[in-house]
Amino acid sequence: MLDKVQTINLDLATGWLENVRHCPSPNYDKRPEACEIDLLVIHSISLPPCEFGTQYIDDLFMNRLDPNAHPYFAGIADLRVSAHALIRRTGEIVQYVSFWDRAWHTGKSCFQGREVCNDFSIGIELEGCDDLGYTDVQYSELVKLTKLLQQACPSIKSDHIVGHCHIAPERKTDPGEWFEWERFFTAIQSY
Repeated sequence: MLDKVQTINLDLATGWLENVRHCPSPNYDKRPEACEIDLLVIHSISLPPCEFGTQYIDDLFMNRLDPNAHPYFAGIADLRVSAHALIRRTGEIVQYVSFWDRAWHTGKSCFQGREVCNDFSIGIELEGCDDLGYTDVQYSELVKLTKLLQQACPSIKSDHIVGHCHIAPERKTDPGEWFEWERFFTAIQSY
Protein backbone atom coordinates (compact mmCIF):
# COMPACT_ATOMS: atom_id res chain seq x y z
CA MET A 1 0.00 0.00 0.00
CA LEU A 2 1.49 3.34 -1.09
CA ASP A 3 -0.49 6.07 0.75
CA LYS A 4 2.28 8.61 0.21
CA VAL A 5 3.30 11.02 -2.48
CA GLN A 6 5.75 9.55 -4.98
CA THR A 7 8.26 11.15 -7.32
CA ILE A 8 7.13 10.96 -10.93
CA ASN A 9 8.60 12.29 -14.14
CA LEU A 10 7.27 12.39 -17.67
CA ASP A 11 9.43 11.12 -20.51
CA LEU A 12 8.62 13.72 -23.17
CA ALA A 13 9.85 11.49 -25.99
CA THR A 14 7.56 8.57 -25.19
CA GLY A 15 4.69 10.11 -23.23
CA TRP A 16 5.14 7.55 -20.44
CA LEU A 17 5.59 8.39 -16.78
CA GLU A 18 8.68 7.18 -14.98
CA ASN A 19 8.48 5.59 -11.51
CA VAL A 20 4.92 4.32 -11.93
CA ARG A 21 3.47 0.94 -12.85
CA HIS A 22 2.86 0.51 -16.59
CA CYS A 23 0.04 -1.74 -17.79
CA PRO A 24 -0.10 -1.06 -21.57
CA SER A 25 -3.63 -1.33 -22.89
CA PRO A 26 -4.38 -2.45 -26.45
CA ASN A 27 -7.27 0.05 -26.46
CA TYR A 28 -5.69 3.10 -28.03
CA ASP A 29 -4.72 4.49 -31.40
CA LYS A 30 -2.88 7.46 -32.86
CA ARG A 31 -4.30 10.94 -32.49
CA PRO A 32 -5.26 12.81 -35.65
CA GLU A 33 -2.24 14.43 -37.25
CA ALA A 34 -1.34 17.89 -35.91
CA CYS A 35 -3.96 17.56 -33.15
CA GLU A 36 -3.06 19.66 -30.12
CA ILE A 37 -3.70 18.13 -26.71
CA ASP A 38 -5.58 20.83 -24.82
CA LEU A 39 -8.06 19.08 -22.53
CA LEU A 40 -7.70 17.06 -19.33
CA VAL A 41 -10.68 14.90 -18.37
CA ILE A 42 -11.03 13.57 -14.83
CA HIS A 43 -12.98 10.35 -14.40
CA SER A 44 -13.72 7.94 -11.60
CA ILE A 45 -13.90 4.18 -11.69
CA SER A 46 -14.20 1.24 -9.32
CA LEU A 47 -14.79 -2.38 -10.17
CA PRO A 48 -17.05 -3.77 -8.89
CA PRO A 49 -18.77 -0.44 -8.19
CA CYS A 50 -17.58 1.11 -4.89
CA GLU A 51 -15.05 -1.69 -4.26
CA PHE A 52 -11.41 -0.66 -4.24
CA GLY A 53 -8.00 -2.24 -4.59
CA THR A 54 -9.02 -4.96 -7.05
CA GLN A 55 -7.26 -5.94 -10.28
CA TYR A 56 -10.47 -5.51 -12.27
CA ILE A 57 -9.71 -2.00 -13.57
CA ASP A 58 -6.51 -3.37 -15.14
CA ASP A 59 -8.52 -6.29 -16.50
CA LEU A 60 -11.11 -3.99 -18.09
CA PHE A 61 -8.50 -1.83 -19.79
CA MET A 62 -6.61 -4.95 -20.94
CA ASN A 63 -9.74 -6.66 -22.42
CA ARG A 64 -9.49 -9.56 -20.00
CA LEU A 65 -12.35 -8.83 -17.60
CA ASP A 66 -14.09 -12.09 -16.69
CA PRO A 67 -17.85 -11.53 -17.12
CA ASN A 68 -18.49 -14.29 -14.56
CA ALA A 69 -16.33 -12.77 -11.80
CA HIS A 70 -19.12 -10.39 -10.68
CA PRO A 71 -22.70 -9.85 -11.90
CA TYR A 72 -21.90 -6.24 -12.88
CA PHE A 73 -19.16 -7.37 -15.25
CA ALA A 74 -21.50 -9.15 -17.66
CA GLY A 75 -22.63 -5.78 -19.02
CA ILE A 76 -19.17 -4.26 -19.44
CA ALA A 77 -16.77 -7.13 -20.20
CA ASP A 78 -17.01 -6.56 -23.97
CA LEU A 79 -16.26 -2.83 -23.79
CA ARG A 80 -13.02 -1.71 -25.40
CA VAL A 81 -12.01 1.25 -23.26
CA SER A 82 -8.93 2.72 -21.61
CA ALA A 83 -7.64 5.78 -19.84
CA HIS A 84 -4.19 7.23 -19.93
CA ALA A 85 -3.69 6.73 -16.20
CA LEU A 86 -5.37 5.72 -12.95
CA ILE A 87 -4.71 7.11 -9.49
CA ARG A 88 -5.66 4.51 -6.91
CA ARG A 89 -6.98 5.46 -3.48
CA THR A 90 -3.53 4.69 -2.07
CA GLY A 91 -1.92 7.19 -4.45
CA GLU A 92 -0.43 4.54 -6.72
CA ILE A 93 -0.42 5.69 -10.34
CA VAL A 94 -0.88 3.15 -13.11
CA GLN A 95 -0.38 4.20 -16.73
CA TYR A 96 -2.19 2.38 -19.54
CA VAL A 97 -1.61 4.53 -22.63
CA SER A 98 1.10 7.00 -23.64
CA PHE A 99 -0.17 10.54 -23.19
CA TRP A 100 0.78 11.20 -26.82
CA ASP A 101 -1.59 8.47 -28.06
CA ARG A 102 -5.39 8.52 -28.04
CA ALA A 103 -6.91 6.54 -25.18
CA TRP A 104 -10.56 5.54 -25.45
CA HIS A 105 -11.98 7.22 -22.36
CA THR A 106 -14.65 9.77 -23.31
CA GLY A 107 -17.10 8.01 -25.61
CA LYS A 108 -19.63 10.35 -27.20
CA SER A 109 -18.55 13.73 -25.89
CA CYS A 110 -18.35 17.45 -26.63
CA PHE A 111 -16.18 20.27 -25.26
CA GLN A 112 -16.71 23.87 -26.39
CA GLY A 113 -18.44 22.70 -29.57
CA ARG A 114 -15.76 20.12 -30.43
CA GLU A 115 -16.87 16.51 -30.49
CA VAL A 116 -14.80 13.32 -30.16
CA CYS A 117 -12.89 14.56 -27.13
CA ASN A 118 -10.58 11.51 -27.22
CA ASP A 119 -8.79 13.21 -30.13
CA PHE A 120 -7.49 16.14 -28.08
CA SER A 121 -7.73 15.06 -24.45
CA ILE A 122 -5.93 13.15 -21.75
CA GLY A 123 -8.04 10.96 -19.44
CA ILE A 124 -7.13 10.41 -15.79
CA GLU A 125 -9.18 7.98 -13.72
CA LEU A 126 -9.47 8.29 -9.96
CA GLU A 127 -10.30 5.09 -8.13
CA GLY A 128 -13.61 6.02 -6.58
CA CYS A 129 -17.33 6.32 -7.06
CA ASP A 130 -19.98 9.03 -6.99
CA ASP A 131 -20.94 8.28 -3.37
CA LEU A 132 -17.58 8.84 -1.66
CA GLY A 133 -14.93 11.50 -1.40
CA TYR A 134 -11.40 11.00 -2.64
CA THR A 135 -8.28 10.53 -0.52
CA ASP A 136 -5.76 13.26 0.26
CA VAL A 137 -3.01 11.36 -1.53
CA GLN A 138 -5.20 11.09 -4.66
CA TYR A 139 -5.50 14.87 -4.74
CA SER A 140 -1.74 15.24 -4.19
CA GLU A 141 -0.91 12.87 -7.02
CA LEU A 142 -3.55 14.36 -9.34
CA VAL A 143 -2.16 17.86 -8.77
CA LYS A 144 1.40 16.69 -9.42
CA LEU A 145 0.38 14.81 -12.56
CA THR A 146 -1.70 17.74 -13.80
CA LYS A 147 1.25 20.11 -13.41
CA LEU A 148 3.51 17.73 -15.36
CA LEU A 149 0.93 17.51 -18.13
CA GLN A 150 0.43 21.28 -18.21
CA GLN A 151 4.19 21.76 -18.63
CA ALA A 152 4.21 19.30 -21.54
CA CYS A 153 0.91 20.53 -23.02
CA PRO A 154 0.67 24.27 -22.25
CA SER A 155 -2.82 24.55 -23.78
CA ILE A 156 -4.24 22.56 -20.86
CA LYS A 157 -5.20 25.60 -18.79
CA SER A 158 -7.50 25.44 -15.77
CA ASP A 159 -10.54 26.14 -17.94
CA HIS A 160 -9.59 23.08 -20.00
CA ILE A 161 -9.73 20.68 -17.05
CA VAL A 162 -13.14 19.05 -16.72
CA GLY A 163 -14.92 16.03 -15.38
CA HIS A 164 -16.41 13.35 -17.61
CA CYS A 165 -19.76 14.75 -16.45
CA HIS A 166 -19.00 18.07 -18.18
CA ILE A 167 -18.34 16.62 -21.64
CA ALA A 168 -20.99 13.86 -21.57
CA PRO A 169 -23.64 15.21 -19.15
CA GLU A 170 -26.47 12.97 -20.34
CA ARG A 171 -24.40 9.82 -19.88
CA LYS A 172 -21.84 10.41 -17.14
CA THR A 173 -21.70 11.77 -13.59
CA ASP A 174 -18.05 11.19 -12.73
CA PRO A 175 -15.97 12.22 -10.92
CA GLY A 176 -19.12 12.89 -8.90
CA GLU A 177 -20.37 15.52 -6.50
CA TRP A 178 -17.78 14.54 -3.87
CA PHE A 179 -14.87 15.65 -6.06
CA GLU A 180 -13.57 18.91 -4.57
CA TRP A 181 -12.99 21.11 -7.62
CA GLU A 182 -12.10 24.22 -5.61
CA ARG A 183 -9.56 22.28 -3.55
CA PHE A 184 -8.05 20.82 -6.72
CA PHE A 185 -7.78 24.14 -8.60
CA THR A 186 -6.41 25.96 -5.54
CA ALA A 187 -3.74 23.27 -5.15
CA ILE A 188 -2.78 23.54 -8.83
CA GLN A 189 -2.32 27.30 -8.52
CA SER A 190 -0.18 27.01 -5.41
CA TYR A 191 1.90 24.01 -6.54
